[in-house]
Amino acid sequence: MGLFSRKGRGESATSSGADQPGDSGDWEDAVDSGDLADAEGGPGDFTGRPVAQPLGAEERDRIERALAQAAADGVDVDDLGSIGTHYDDAYRRWVADGGTGQGPDTIVDTYAVAIGEHLARHSAREWAVVTDVFGTDLGLVAARADTVVVPHNLVGARWMRGETGWVPGVVSHLVGLHPRSR
Repeated sequence: MGLFSRKGRGESATSSGADQPGDSGDWEDAVDSGDLADAEGGPGDFTGRPVAQPLGAEERDRIERALAQAAADGVDVDDLGSIGTHYDDAYRRWVADGGTGQGPDTIVDTYAVAIGEHLARHSAREWAVVTDVFGTDLGLVAARADTVVVPHNLVGARWMRGETGWVPGVVSHLVGLHPRSR
């Protein structure tokens, strides 16, 4: 869904192999549930609000791979402090190494999925494939509130600006907007 995304305006929205983050920062935008079955035209033909579709096997595998990488890095996806500290460390390590080693593609995907999984577990949102004017990527949909969050946009925009220390505040705010009913 943007600068790092592998799905662009001319590619099908029904196949979402997009592996990287977008370019539009943090946002919540409206999703019209009536548009869910209408994404066949792809992002190039897309002019309305974001459209969400259920995850397929490819997207579930992508989430599992990123969560396995996060766990291998020592990240606890239930703890925003853990996600934030590990993301900040990975960013600083990449900068200190002169941009070599594990790069932004892997780091951004890993921490975007970790944040997305935190939102899925701790807020009233669930994973979906989201298409908007920027393309197609993983996102989280809050059904009753008709909103969507694309975690790759959250992480990708901040990565490009070199921001650190933002994860706990931003993600806890998003959880608070649509808390999970107990």
